[in-house]
Amino acid sequence: MLKNLTIVLALFGSNWLLAQNQKTIIEAAKENDLASLRILIDSAENVNAADSDGSIALHWAVHNDSLEMTQLLLNSGSNVNAKNRYGVAALSLAANNGNSSIVKTLLDAGAFANTVMGQDETVLMTASRTGVNEVVKALISAGANVNARESWRGQTALMWAAAEGNKEVLEYLISAGADVSARSDAGFTPLLFAAREGRTSIVRSLIENGAPVNEALPSREAIVTENGMSSAAQTGMPPLLLAIGSAHFETASVLLDLGENPNAAPLGWAPIHQITWIRKAGQAGSNNPAPQGSGKIGSLEFTKKLVESGADINAKVTKRPPVGVSDLNMRGGTAFLLAARTADVDLMRLLVDLGADPHETNDDLSTPLMVAAGLGTGAPGEDPGPREKVLEAVKYALSLGEDINAVDVLGNTAMHGAAYKHLPLVVAYLDEQGAEISIWNQENEIGHTPLLIAEGIHRGMNMLARA
Repeated sequence: MLKNLTIVLALFGSNWLLAQNQKTIIEAAKENDLASLRILIDSAENVNAADSDGSIALHWAVHNDSLEMTQLLLNSGSNVNAKNRYGVAALSLAANNGNSSIVKTLLDAGAFANTVMGQDETVLMTASRTGVNEVVKALISAGANVNARESWRGQTALMWAAAEGNKEVLEYLISAGADVSARSDAGFTPLLFAAREGRTSIVRSLIENGAPVNEALPSREAIVTENGMSSAAQTGMPPLLLAIGSAHFETASVLLDLGENPNAAPLGWAPIHQITWIRKAGQAGSNNPAPQGSGKIGSLEFTKKLVESGADINAKVTKRPPVGVSDLNMRGGTAFLLAARTADVDLMRLLVDLGADPHETNDDLSTPLMVAAGLGTGAPGEDPGPREKVLEAVKYALSLGEDINAVDVLGNTAMHGAAYKHLPLVVAYLDEQGAEISIWNQENEIGHTPLLIAEGIHRGMNMLARA
């Protein structure tokens, strides 16, 4: 009699709690409410009931990192391979959390090790990005395909591990047969991803495991838009240029140590040129921020390393680089001339100290002095270099013996450059230093004198009205 009364009271208590909670089994799992979940399961609630997005309680238990709740639901008949409306199974959520205990529990319960999400992202890819090696090991032991590709960009788990800098995972994937030379649809290999993201230890590991140090993106024809930017700007680029392009100078230094070509110029410009626009961002017409970069090596220190590694300090650009809007002909330009373009006096001085010829011109015979003064300015006030730095660059170029009265093949002089950049203080300085009015007061090839430029004929500006 007493035993029966106890059962009745227990049932009454459970029903009373259930009535008080008014929760569904999914809500209990969402709220990580294990006590309510037990009551709901005991009352024969459907553990595979789906929410509006197709998720079942198991999805929420795994999402909340609850091993106990996950085990309870699985023991109560939860469908371990159920997917929500977005194609996500519980195993993918566990891999995203990096919870090896839950991953192993799901696999032991029959979860598919090769299950995929949208665009065929495999659980192994997710785990490789998250970076918990025990999860990766468990998936591979359960039969996960180490060389599977997602369908959006053709990337593999090894590429994701490389990009995220997960070295332990990367090396385990390689030991399990992952292809170090695999290419994504865009032509990126694991090494190229690692170089672009500044993953120095990953770069070393991949090269030690057979990745060619000079492997590059496939060459394809670039499409140059009206603002001078290329829609295929990375075509043919090797790891070194990718690393420098993101200001990962420590990674770039390691690549040089491992044998990368310091003079690689698949796009017509070499690493020594690239440094000039990486150091001075704010490209006219694009206003892109400077890359954040990584590592303990700065750009000037890397420039020294580059030259010591055999870079031709006087190499000339053969094709237009991605420097934004500019009327300057970059072809024939050296790193010194390009540094003058951005009024980067620190780099100009270093290049000269390292042996650069400060008198080399571009193909139009435009001198570094003309360029420092402002020749080729795309958008006054937006180009790199505050006016004080521009004046400093002009003074430095003159101190090296630049001809203040030189005229290029287009009829431009340093005074034309100062007018294009709309800098009265540079105009005044050039005049003080002996710029001959009989030389600079001439029309250039497009009919512009410095005065006409200042009056606003160039891009609608009017310096004199504001002076």
